[in-house]
Amino acid sequence: MSGYAISKIIFIYPRLTDIEMVVPEREKGGGKDKKQEKREEVKECPECGSKCLVRDYGKAEIFCADCGLVIAENIVDLGPEWRAFDSEQMSKRARVGAPLTYRIHDKGLSTLTNWGSSAQGQYKLKKWQQRTHIANTTERSFIFALSEIERMSSALKLPVNIREAASMLYRKAMKKHLIRGRSIEGITSAILYITCRQYGVPRTLEEVREVSRVGQKEISRAYRFLLRELDLKISPASPIDFVPRFCSMLGLGGDIRAKAIEIIKKASEKELTNGRGPIGIAAAAIYIAAILNGEHRTQKDVSDVTGVTEVTIRNRYKELSEQLDIEVLL
Repeated sequence: MSGYAISKIIFIYPRLTDIEMVVPEREKGGGKDKKQEKREEVKECPECGSKCLVRDYGKAEIFCADCGLVIAENIVDLGPEWRAFDSEQMSKRARVGAPLTYRIHDKGLSTLTNWGSSAQGQYKLKKWQQRTHIANTTERSFIFALSEIERMSSALKLPVNIREAASMLYRKAMKKHLIRGRSIEGITSAILYITCRQYGVPRTLEEVREVSRVGQKEISRAYRFLLRELDLKISPASPIDFVPRFCSMLGLGGDIRAKAIEIIKKASEKELTNGRGPIGIAAAAIYIAAILNGEHRTQKDVSDVTGVTEVTIRNRYKELSEQLDIEVLL
């Protein structure tokens, strides 16, 4: 019997362990000869044309699940040599550190001594490591700025990608020497506000001011300075961007959210939003949509959530209802 026939008989019923039912893709990284790369590039069986290929790491082979033909031998398993059956085992057995992050001043690449040891020498080593970890005052200020970004992001409930982008933008400003002589709190607050605008996660200037340690005037000054010096182009915020979050904070459902967005789109077509603050337009549209759907919210409720005054909501509400011919029964 030929070698091909033997392979065919042996591998019709492969082991259920250490196999992967995938179409083989070309492995990344070095350590392979060209002959092996060519064999692992095969995406279908050369015998029967089937695309159901099995990668058996136990035998280091790739074979066809339909006809049993061994397509590649001596494949490289790039995974760990250990196995884990839950997250606790995986965390204990893993020998790699946390991923690279811009939210830490050294990008998370440093090695820290643990406080857990009771030995006196270990305690002194940890103490001296903390003293030498920060090289100078510039690095100390940098660490403080990143901690401020993290603190405000947590208060504003911003996702991780916003925090990473804000940290990268601060590094860019620091590299251009824009931080020296200016308030770190004002710069970090402005950077966070800019990043939210860039990534379509709108937060009002009042919300940023509430979690910041400086006033709104200082944040606005730093905001204009950074836009000019870093040559950043930020498109005006749309009232639609604020609707989902404001509706959620007011406890309003998806039908009211859709109605408010529809009102804003009609107002934009008639150029009623030009020269108006986007938050005021969004607040008035939500106020009208809630009344039309039978879930009335007072102007004070909407004002407390959106941060705009009741007078502004009342003025925008009258403009929209009159110009769009919307009959609102209070």
